[in-house]
Amino acid sequence: MSQLKQQYEAEGFFGVGILNSESESNIGTLWRSAYILGASFVFTIDQKYRKQSTDVTRAWTKIPLYHYGTFEDFKEHLPYSTQLVGVEMTPQAVPVSSFSHPSRAVYLLGCESIGLSDRVLAECHSVISLPGHFSLNVAVAGSLVLYDRHAKLDGRLPLRADQSISCS
Repeated sequence: MSQLKQQYEAEGFFGVGILNSESESNIGTLWRSAYILGASFVFTIDQKYRKQSTDVTRAWTKIPLYHYGTFEDFKEHLPYSTQLVGVEMTPQAVPVSSFSHPSRAVYLLGCESIGLSDRVLAECHSVISLPGHFSLNVAVAGSLVLYDRHAKLDGRLPLRADQSISCS
């Protein structure tokens, strides 16, 4: 009997998405950040996406976007052995500065006006918060969480060879 030992450059993966997004431009902006920072996919729950001018990298050609009609549908399709990490301003949340990102993670953000409900937060494996006393724009919040992940994992999940972080 033979054994196959596969070597991978990086272990794990991550995705990011928005529940009840109020603006399609937020999805486009988050998609761009997700692509630049090495996400495997992006998703929406209860809000479809139309191509936006904010996606100047044409991220839609590089990483997939999935759409789920309900939170229950999303949970049913969460990848095996993947941690669901909610991003919300709540007293129970762990500050992102002290959070250890799991190697297999899906980050879930809510829209700025209502955030994630208590019912949704109860389904998350972890809940993290960003600094500040007011809600950030959802695309900005997601981008900060993904950057924190990238910075803390220090190359264990590197950017793809065709990527670099720039301010343009």
